[in-house]
Amino acid sequence: MNPEQTSEKSVLEGIAPEAVFSFFEQICRIPHGSGHTKQISDFLVAFAKERDIRYRQDEMGNVILFQEGTSGYEDKEPVILQGHMDMVCVAEDGVEIDFEKEGLTLEVRDGFVTAKGTSLGGDDGIAVAMALAILDDPTIPHPPLEVVITVDEEVGMLGAAGIDLSDVKGKRLLNIDSEDEGYLLLGCAGGATVTTSLTGNRIAKAEALSGVYELAISSLVGGHSGVEIDKGRANGCVLLGRAAEGLYEVAGQKGATLLFQSLKGGGKDNAIPTAASLRFRLFLGGEDTDLVLKELTEETRKWEEIFKREYAATEPDLALTLVSVNDTAKESVMPFDEASTRKLLSLLRLVPNGIQSMSRDIPGLVQTSLNLGILQTKEDTVSASYLVRSSLESEKKEVIGRIRGLTELLGGKMDVAGEYPAWEYKKDSPLRELMKEVFTEQYGKEPVLQTIHAGVECGIFARKIEGMEAVSFGPDLSDIHSPKEAMDIASVQRTWKYLLEILKRLN
Repeated sequence: MNPEQTSEKSVLEGIAPEAVFSFFEQICRIPHGSGHTKQISDFLVAFAKERDIRYRQDEMGNVILFQEGTSGYEDKEPVILQGHMDMVCVAEDGVEIDFEKEGLTLEVRDGFVTAKGTSLGGDDGIAVAMALAILDDPTIPHPPLEVVITVDEEVGMLGAAGIDLSDVKGKRLLNIDSEDEGYLLLGCAGGATVTTSLTGNRIAKAEALSGVYELAISSLVGGHSGVEIDKGRANGCVLLGRAAEGLYEVAGQKGATLLFQSLKGGGKDNAIPTAASLRFRLFLGGEDTDLVLKELTEETRKWEEIFKREYAATEPDLALTLVSVNDTAKESVMPFDEASTRKLLSLLRLVPNGIQSMSRDIPGLVQTSLNLGILQTKEDTVSASYLVRSSLESEKKEVIGRIRGLTELLGGKMDVAGEYPAWEYKKDSPLRELMKEVFTEQYGKEPVLQTIHAGVECGIFARKIEGMEAVSFGPDLSDIHSPKEAMDIASVQRTWKYLLEILKRLN
């Protein structure tokens, strides 16, 4: 059913700007979670057909809508309006909803639009709603418009990466995908997921081996590997490597050899790991097991104290433990031999991690970083996944090259995937200056100019469109990607007014 023709009662009716909120409500009635955007993509095509607007829909579901300039603007340079059609679908515990088949239930409370028991999808439904409201109203003055609405931004900016922009002529892009009114986003880091793998040799016999023990670090704060990389939080995989080296050396001093059996840590390359663990066995060589374990337990305690001192301000609940493991696995899985264990330990200890450089142009901005986000063991191979970020393409390549060099030196393999470019800050941008001027006139203060150490679609478009200027902005949205997500109605109203004035002045 076309949502425009539904008889379902409107919740947002009468809220200005009425066209924007009407389209937003129609969008919310259509399932449009990441990976399930066909219905919303087809809705955009139906919108274009009903209004005789030229459009292009690709195989991924990306949609581009083309509209000529209004009277007096016909010969102006085109402007790109851009947002994404997918949303992050999250429901409260106990709320039953099939996000692939059901729309959202909207509510208005205390000046905010929310969704009952679920995320709202204001990120980025409000961009789509504003674009449609402009295309639908011939009285709004604007240059020729190229409205680019992508799929699957929330799961790796897949639509932006795959879209063909060869028929897009605009060099100025307004991205309506920010969640803080009053901030103009002008640059972001590029990134890449780097996965290294080391295949080791496991010993063949269990003679003179101890049982299985687990060294584990847990209860770390973690966080987003871009936004929180500068907060001084510990990376569980990195700390595990430091403690493991300490135990390895102590075992050697007591005449035993610590042999890795498996490594595990983290869960997402873009999240700072909150926990990591190492399972190992000891080749005793005639040494007393209890004596060696006593020394290893003491070494574990020392490392826990070291970490707690180093991270006293950021990791109040940090815990490092050494325990015996119920030994069902030892009968089928032998540990790696000494040479393989040394290589794995070298990987943990030598790979760069965290902030690599700070911006020389923008105070306080992280320029280049990487995060060891995932450690896992499958059969005879241990893999490590990193998310490398940089606002300079050359520095991103430099970090990837360092990981490659270390990996190859250790006899491993490396794969680079999901690479996206940096959106580099332009020192000279007439679009930015215009948007600053309009903002200052409307708000009576200057906007905050911002670049971030995370990825947005503008970086991908900047690579595809030579010489592109871009600014990202939007109304206030709180608690995005959660059932508490809320959109400030008054902020939408101000942002709408701001957008229309910018379009009016673009020439």
